[in-house]
Amino acid sequence: MISRRNVLVSTVAAVTGAAAGLFSPKRLLAATTSGTANGTSGGRHTPVVTPNGSSLPWRWEDGRKTFHLIAEPVVREFAPGLKVNCWGYNGQTPGPTIEAVEGDRVRIYVENRLPEPTSVHWHGVLLPNGMDGVSGLNQRAIHPGETFKYEFTVKQHGTQMYHPHFDEMVQFSMGMMGFLIFHPKKPPRRIDRDFAIFLHEWLIKPGTSVPDPFEMTDFNIFTFNSRVFPGTDPLIARLGDRVRVRVANISMDSHPIHIHGVTFRWTGSDGGPLPETAWIPETSINVPPGTTRDVEFLADAPGDWALHCHKFHHTMNQMGHKLPVMTGVDQSGVGERLNELVPGYMSMGSSGMGDMPDMGLPRNTLLMGSHNGRAEGPFGSIFMGGMFTMLKIRENLRNYEDPGWYDHPAGTVASAVGGAAPVQQPSKPHENHSSMRPVAPTGEFDVVRASACSAPLMGRR
Repeated sequence: MISRRNVLVSTVAAVTGAAAGLFSPKRLLAATTSGTANGTSGGRHTPVVTPNGSSLPWRWEDGRKTFHLIAEPVVREFAPGLKVNCWGYNGQTPGPTIEAVEGDRVRIYVENRLPEPTSVHWHGVLLPNGMDGVSGLNQRAIHPGETFKYEFTVKQHGTQMYHPHFDEMVQFSMGMMGFLIFHPKKPPRRIDRDFAIFLHEWLIKPGTSVPDPFEMTDFNIFTFNSRVFPGTDPLIARLGDRVRVRVANISMDSHPIHIHGVTFRWTGSDGGPLPETAWIPETSINVPPGTTRDVEFLADAPGDWALHCHKFHHTMNQMGHKLPVMTGVDQSGVGERLNELVPGYMSMGSSGMGDMPDMGLPRNTLLMGSHNGRAEGPFGSIFMGGMFTMLKIRENLRNYEDPGWYDHPAGTVASAVGGAAPVQQPSKPHENHSSMRPVAPTGEFDVVRASACSAPLMGRR
């Protein structure tokens, strides 16, 4: 029965609740939030964005959402200047993101175009034992030229993975991995931007193009979705968006992923969503091997914010780890004299390593920092590599294309105060060394492209 008293009580409760929500730090991360047209209410979800990647199309077959996954050799350009002969799926590494909804009946065809057998394990997925994908234990291996069929009903939601369970040392090292994401049938809150980043680490010796699968500890390339800065796509969000970032890792090491400019909540793992009472506020989230982590935040601060691994060697490209320490050593005249005997010799930096990107490099080798101007920011070179990208938050975006560099309001940029002007360093201090002479590549890379499924493909729901 409706009465004026009931209406009054309801109105007061609504106003009070709204005011409390306005000042709550978790106001946009509540467990129950009404959705909008691009949100998740009523069984709808926001499609996942895999930066520098894609999602796998699907088609209906016998009442099942059906995918075609192709294991094959691929060539991946980690960034301009470094192409790597990898293994992956459907022409890319990591493989395309597979998305389904809780309750879906799923069928996945796996075709093997590799030179050796493989299998696919659906990491963290609750399914029949014979579909778990461990070769020799749950199935025989998929031999070259064969296609296997996996089927299961989605009984969960969260961020899972797929990867081989045959010759893992080689196949992991070569880049075989991908996201398997299950959306809830009735999502509890709206997410405006949903990103997926797969972490990996590689040993690619300078001048080569094939990852070394025998390395256990001393990796020299660290990637977001098999790309390194400055080849990593930024994450774009509108001011006020609710953002989820899903991070996965099957590498040998853990990676503490840090996002500038926001405080996020750890909301899920490959074991499923965390209850709201267990959400942890963080600015860095450690992602151990064999796990996924979901974090969510409100994009409430406009700007270009760094997003990177906080292990400092993991934001460099092809750096050697067995170099002599020359910081503080007086090398006056040594380089010039040695250059007479060994043309192209360069002294290691005695005042830091900031100019090392100007050294000459073997073919198909990525610079450690300045990247021939491709990492130039609005204030100079962004001396980063590896696991580094940006979160770009802007007001009034018409679309989610890269908006360029942030236009800082007056008075909001740090600047020098008094004192002498900084000493101007030569822009290319090593340009006269013979090691800086360009070396023509001695071969090209064969790009393997996947064939599309023969049946017509449909979009995602």
